[in-house]
Amino acid sequence: MIPPSQPMPSPAAMNMIAALLEQRAGQQIAANRAWRIETALKPILRERGLDSLDALVAQLVTARTGELGDQVVDALLNQETSFFRDAAVLDAVGDAAVEMHAGTPDRRLRIWSAGCSTGQEPLSLAMLLAERGLGEGLLAPEIVATDISPAALNRARAGKFSQFEIQRGLPVRRMMTWFDTIGGDWVAKPELVRRVQFRQQNLAADPAPPGKFDIILCRNVLLYFSPAMRRTVFDVLSSAIRPGGLLVLGAGETVIGQTEHFTPSERFRGFYRAAIPSLLTSRAAAAG
Repeated sequence: MIPPSQPMPSPAAMNMIAALLEQRAGQQIAANRAWRIETALKPILRERGLDSLDALVAQLVTARTGELGDQVVDALLNQETSFFRDAAVLDAVGDAAVEMHAGTPDRRLRIWSAGCSTGQEPLSLAMLLAERGLGEGLLAPEIVATDISPAALNRARAGKFSQFEIQRGLPVRRMMTWFDTIGGDWVAKPELVRRVQFRQQNLAADPAPPGKFDIILCRNVLLYFSPAMRRTVFDVLSSAIRPGGLLVLGAGETVIGQTEHFTPSERFRGFYRAAIPSLLTSRAAAAG
């Protein structure tokens, strides 16, 4: 929280900042988590010598470029992540990838990690698939990782992590196999970083990366969107997935009641299968 010596932010300032986040990123901040606004923006206040969020909002209103707004939005994004987060889920993704590869051995699998933050999820996938024998040669899975935050993507591309970050989810064997120590940091080896393509993309406003994907991971992202925005995002995800492909969401997220483009997978519990176009058309006709 902002120290007591600083003025408490006005409701108008808090509302404007929350509205800016929703406008730029499509994300909402729940009323009971409004404290995140003050905590996340403290570094910007210090950098600009401002004593309150109201003063920051005044600068946002008079700014001639969108740079300050971009900085504010980037600070408000939740970049919580870790290596092999929900390891059982990633193991199941590995099982699905192996099965898909066996079914189409002459086609390169494509995987999209949407909302990848600082890169731990796609790098975990790259390690996992390499360890399962899917990581070499021209037919190695293509992993595309996207995020709205340029700062997060720069960190992901650098592959540099602190001791604390590297220990969250990585056993010593993987640490030593895939990372080098430089000073007090751990840096992903080039052969690991090369397995992932990092790209900037706003799920709320931009089209999906080109091509069709066999597996899409969009975990713990939809939680921050309104129901209407979730439907928009599901449309984007469905446009990018192969018929019968798998969508992986976070533990607290579901497609049920929010989209007709995905249905629960019978083969992989907890995942969602992209609806076959003919079935989707039949449902729409029946509803009409």
